[in-house]
Amino acid sequence: MRAYLAEFLADPRVVKLPRWLWLPILHGIVLRTRPAKSAEKYAQIWMQEGSPLAVYTERQARLLGEKTGKPVRYAMRYGAPSIPEALKHLESPVVLPLYPQYAESTTASVADILPPGVRMIEHFHDHPAYIAALAANVARHREGGMLVMSFHGLPKRGAERYEHECRETATLLARHLNIERYIVTFQSRFGYAEWLGPATDATLRKLGAEGVERVEVVCPGFVADCLETLEEIGIAGRQTFLAAGGRAFRLLPCLNDSAEWISAMAEIVRA
Repeated sequence: MRAYLAEFLADPRVVKLPRWLWLPILHGIVLRTRPAKSAEKYAQIWMQEGSPLAVYTERQARLLGEKTGKPVRYAMRYGAPSIPEALKHLESPVVLPLYPQYAESTTASVADILPPGVRMIEHFHDHPAYIAALAANVARHREGGMLVMSFHGLPKRGAERYEHECRETATLLARHLNIERYIVTFQSRFGYAEWLGPATDATLRKLGAEGVERVEVVCPGFVADCLETLEEIGIAGRQTFLAAGGRAFRLLPCLNDSAEWISAMAEIVRA
């Protein structure tokens, strides 16, 4: 955990503070406390096969290979298996960052480490197959209640394109589901900068206090369940909503290894 966080949080795309200011804080404070806290959270969501993100990503790669008949390798931006290692096994690769909405801290960070000439898909936030897969997944699991669409948060400065693409995804998903009442929020705040809002946790607290009895949360910016969905929303978000007065909370699963999502990925990479 410490090694992963050291690589992740040292990326200038992720934390844009001056290196002379941030690196002493990272190594002197953050890496001495955050790994243990993160490990406690991971322990609450761990699957028998391992980390949910790794488990579902491996399944996605295997099923996409079966669907397309092409060699597929999965990789992690930080940690292992690494992107450079995965690329060694592929000829004329197409890289699909599994971030539907483009952001400098995610998609651009992947582009930073790709060799010249490697093709990369920048985003697919409005791709019809992705929206259709989202809609099918929500419809399959939804039981009723106020629908909250929670996207990963970013510092507001410089995130205009990302915010636009998140809200466009939400609009297209709502239209596909034929619903008018929903709320778009942003989660995972960190640090003291102004972040995109409204915040997911504050919104859940507000809904509970206002007497909204049932809430369902979907996370369209994540194509696989992970710490940010299962723990931050499924556990902490649930506690926040119920403690504020809500009665029923439901986290809808991410796309994971659903058939619609595997077909959607195939369409996206074929293009």
